[in-house]
Amino acid sequence: MAPPSPTPHQALIDAATAAGATAEQSTQLLRVVSASPFIAQYLARTHGLWPSLLPLLNTRNAPGDLAARFDAALTGLTDEAFDARLRQLRQQEMIRIGWRDLCGLAETEETLLDLSELADQAVQHALRHHEQALTARHGSPRNAGGEPVQLVVLGMGKLGGQELNYSSDIDLIFLFEEEGETDGARPLSHSEFFTRLGRRLIRSLDEVTAEGFVFRVDMRLRPHGDEGALALPFDAAEVYYTTIGREWERYALIKARVIAGDFAAGARLLNLLKPFVYRKYLDFGAFAQLRDMKQAIEREMQHKNLADNIKLGPGGIREVEFIGQLFQLLRGGREPALQSRRILDTLDTLAQMGELPAPAVEELRAGYDFLRRAENRLQMQYDQQTQTLPTQPEDQARLARAMNQADWPSFLAELNRHRQQIHRHFSAVLNTDRSAPSASDPFHRLWQSISSEDLPLEALQTAGLTTPEGTIRQLRDWRKTLHRGLSATVQTRLNTLMPQALREIAQHPHQAETLDAVLALIDAVLSRSVYLALLIEQPQALAHLVKLCAASPWIAKLIRQQPILLDELIDADALYHPPAKEALRQELASILARFADDEERQFDELRRFRQMATLRVAAADVMGVLPVMRVSDQLTWLAEVVLDAVLDFAARPLRARHGDPVCPCDNGNRQPSLAIIGYGKLGGIELGYGSDLDLVFLHDADEAEGQTTGPKPLDNAVYFARLTQKIIHALSARTPAGVLYEVDTRLRPDGAGGLLASHIEAFAQYQQHKAWLWETQALCRARVISGSPALRARFAEIRQAAICQRRDPVVLRDGVLGMRQKMREELDKDTARGLFHLKRGVGGITDIEFIVQFLLLGHAVDAPSLIEHTDNIRQLRALAQGGVIDTGLAERLVSAYQRLRDASHHLTLDEASLAVPPEDFAEERAIVIDAWQQIFAD
Repeated sequence: MAPPSPTPHQALIDAATAAGATAEQSTQLLRVVSASPFIAQYLARTHGLWPSLLPLLNTRNAPGDLAARFDAALTGLTDEAFDARLRQLRQQEMIRIGWRDLCGLAETEETLLDLSELADQAVQHALRHHEQALTARHGSPRNAGGEPVQLVVLGMGKLGGQELNYSSDIDLIFLFEEEGETDGARPLSHSEFFTRLGRRLIRSLDEVTAEGFVFRVDMRLRPHGDEGALALPFDAAEVYYTTIGREWERYALIKARVIAGDFAAGARLLNLLKPFVYRKYLDFGAFAQLRDMKQAIEREMQHKNLADNIKLGPGGIREVEFIGQLFQLLRGGREPALQSRRILDTLDTLAQMGELPAPAVEELRAGYDFLRRAENRLQMQYDQQTQTLPTQPEDQARLARAMNQADWPSFLAELNRHRQQIHRHFSAVLNTDRSAPSASDPFHRLWQSISSEDLPLEALQTAGLTTPEGTIRQLRDWRKTLHRGLSATVQTRLNTLMPQALREIAQHPHQAETLDAVLALIDAVLSRSVYLALLIEQPQALAHLVKLCAASPWIAKLIRQQPILLDELIDADALYHPPAKEALRQELASILARFADDEERQFDELRRFRQMATLRVAAADVMGVLPVMRVSDQLTWLAEVVLDAVLDFAARPLRARHGDPVCPCDNGNRQPSLAIIGYGKLGGIELGYGSDLDLVFLHDADEAEGQTTGPKPLDNAVYFARLTQKIIHALSARTPAGVLYEVDTRLRPDGAGGLLASHIEAFAQYQQHKAWLWETQALCRARVISGSPALRARFAEIRQAAICQRRDPVVLRDGVLGMRQKMREELDKDTARGLFHLKRGVGGITDIEFIVQFLLLGHAVDAPSLIEHTDNIRQLRALAQGGVIDTGLAERLVSAYQRLRDASHHLTLDEASLAVPPEDFAEERAIVIDAWQQIFAD
């Protein structure tokens, strides 16, 4: 009988066995070479590779393993020997990576990371080798201070994301920190030195020799592309990106990573370029830009017949990447967690943030994994950069086996299942199925034909416009005010947005006023047309904007001044349901934590948070979701949360420079602290929209002794004075992001002439011996907003002692009436005009407050529990419960007070005067005037 014929790969198995391969490795070898003719051919040519290869196959590289192998093999070589050895190392590593992938020993993530690490090490070692040779000839590049300057190599694309595929080009950019000259005998400018270094580096990697190549290098992503300098200084790169950088370059820089050279300088550069990539505002223009990029890819595919391209085709790898990049560009500036270079990390973050449903993310992850494995195993066949499915039956069968599928139809079925899922999610996220407005749509015709006489008046009236002719005049007048030379992008977005906006406006009354408000907002954001894109891409945000503009000119003005608030209109649940105090605190802490290393950004975010939270309250108010008591509660909670944050901001740099204040005492050292006392509306938990904060600052640091503990100590009193100044400045400083609060500190001891921060015992002495009656009245609505338990308790004692004094009833009555009359003479100018001011007028809010304070000052001496609360409503009810006034009268005053405050809130939101015709609140005024006469007559 004739011996069995040897298998085609028997020689490879014999060579591997001779080198010590196990039976399992021999089985694995058959799987590898049947899937990859490239690996089979290379192994057939290099039997001597087996002893070094076999030990590497069973376990993945530990950190530093590959670098150590490269270090050992690439030291002290000539250029020619270096290039040859580098290629041999590359081939060995490609076989190791392919082997582990094809045999199921490595997850896809390991394969991509290992390929990226291989590229990193190849670039780093080639850079080091050629840098040494150039430096020996021309000297070292140095800056003006004599410090060395190195090349920075950025890895872009999949290399930057550590997601390199099996036979990929590597996209690189070469940069250096600053211009200068080398210090050798044959000096070169830094530009020339690094250009030569870059060319040698590329040649070592890219040139095809008898040993093959290392990586094909693509430099077209550098500033100015093929026409640009090969190596560019940082300042030139910054100018390029911030002045003429294009949108696609923002996408490219998402994945930029320093892979070789000066890592510290590269990190500084990438941080410098972050604002170009990640905008502070929500960049909804990314939707249209990604659609345009996708359409361009699809046109190219159709032209080149690339329908079977698993990267660029429908449901391909690029669509998964586009989904991640969309949210990165959209929200990355506000959500640093989205600034990851790796797509799977980004998808996980989107699931955690709730931006994508968890099941969608799971399908995208599974599809991406399948496609990337298929891409790698396709490229492993011949070490060719291709993403197009094979057409030859043999190659199709090879790929199906490599993907653990029974045959080619089975592989295609699984592939198409994943691609269909990916494309469905891609279409949903980018809203690619949107239809263009019909030419017959009356609002589209109105906007397109505004300058002509051929306008669909009847159709517009049927569609909801009550006075189409007036709307036409408004639009024509507004168009005349538009800046000339609007960019094509802005004009396109206006043409899309305006018909939608007009359709929404037609659903509301007061259409002329609403249209004016919407047009004023659009005019304010024309130079930042991403906000137009937001309203186009998020129809619900446009609907809420129109609804709020129709309901409140004050809200419309707030959004116009701070258009970044448009983002808040996307989520109706959050918009109309403002959170309670602790949830507000947690939300602010979460926002500030994202920018822990950027204090200036934290201040901007704090101001934006205050505006955002105020908008939520106002929106819920005008929509009738919040009663008046809750409106003031929300606004007061917001102020308290902001004050806590500002106190922390202000204390941080003082502590770093001067340390903590310490007072020596019998038991060692005591750490004093600052208390922030809220008076007026803040103290009474009755803040309104735009209310000032009446603040007094107290501390418990002994003035005679005690200093801070830091390297530059301060007397404690000086420390607290500076801390107070910083708090007031942080609250009231005007910036492009707005102001937090106007602050009034005139209620402190001795008024404007007194210390900004007083000792708590000096405050006690002042209240007992020097305070005017009106200052004691003010204490009725004073409470600690922030402070230690000891300070809180001491302030409560002082407040009680000051209010709960026995007073002559006649002297008290005359004093209170005299103060009220003085206020009327100075402040109430509306009564003379026949109007009633809700706050200052006779029978208004201030009268109710004076009634309450008069009764507290007269009766708290016998019933201190009357002053437990600081808000007027609970004080009125406490007075009734204590028998000071009739319960029915108290409740009538409570009802009048609530209605007057509610009206003042809504008039503020309408940007209307609080001075109204007296008959509008005749019932409320009658209640208050009657109570005033009863109480002060008694």
